[in-house]
Amino acid sequence: MSAVATPSPIDPVPVPARSEASTARSERLRLLLRSPTVILGLLVIGLWVFCAIFTDLVTPHDPIFDNQFTSSDKPSGEHPFGTDTNGRDIFSRVLAGSRNILLIAPAATLIGTVLGTTIGLITGYYRGLVDDVVSRFVDAVLSLPLIVTAILIVTAVGKSGTWVVTLIIGLIFTPVISRTVRAAVLAETELDYVQAARLRGERAPYVMFAEILPNVLSPVVVEFTVRIGYAIFAVASLTFIGFGVAPPSPDWAAQINEYWTLIDPYWWMTLFPALAIASLVVSVNLVADGIREVYER
Repeated sequence: MSAVATPSPIDPVPVPARSEASTARSERLRLLLRSPTVILGLLVIGLWVFCAIFTDLVTPHDPIFDNQFTSSDKPSGEHPFGTDTNGRDIFSRVLAGSRNILLIAPAATLIGTVLGTTIGLITGYYRGLVDDVVSRFVDAVLSLPLIVTAILIVTAVGKSGTWVVTLIIGLIFTPVISRTVRAAVLAETELDYVQAARLRGERAPYVMFAEILPNVLSPVVVEFTVRIGYAIFAVASLTFIGFGVAPPSPDWAAQINEYWTLIDPYWWMTLFPALAIASLVVSVNLVADGIREVYER
């Protein structure tokens, strides 16, 4: 008696599982968007970015050359933030004043993050003499306050301007970011996947940037967001002491520099630009704190 073969069921086509990295990114984004403080910070940042891009649309008057109004007028219905000593509408100047700081701060932070990450990868991977030499230099730079170091460099260079300030702040951020990345890299180099890459004969640049870097992106992202707040403060401080843009630019710090000696009785000329800087710094810090909490979970 012959047995009747039972047809085997067709195996279902496996559905590719969603990558763990993609799932983690989606979860982090969901957590960020559920945070009221992060949403508030993003809204304020978005407002200033919009004002910086569409200055001509949001400013009711020319923020630089429109001096047809009575000078030194207090805040009123016509001029919510008053006018300055040149008869310019301060409300228009505050709305236009975010452009410079929003250009320099992220660019400087990006420069510092790229350089610092690269140095951190190299020192953490090679260790030895390279690590010792770079670490001593980093310690020397970090022993000085950021603003003092920036002033020394600007003075040594002998010139100031948008891109000079951007590069200087980026270079100052490089050591502290490199130290954070180095610590993360030191932990990663002991793991099996790095040893396996070395045994396969992979070159050091490949191991550092293709294997280790994706696994240390969390501290890099956190450092980037945190440093933007510091960069905004640094840009404003340098501009205030005369190493940034100069009048008649509507830059917030330039306005404070121009009118702080007149704070009594013309308080509105410095108060509103100062509040604008504070709102941006606080908003960036709110977002940075939210990102740090999500990545450290």
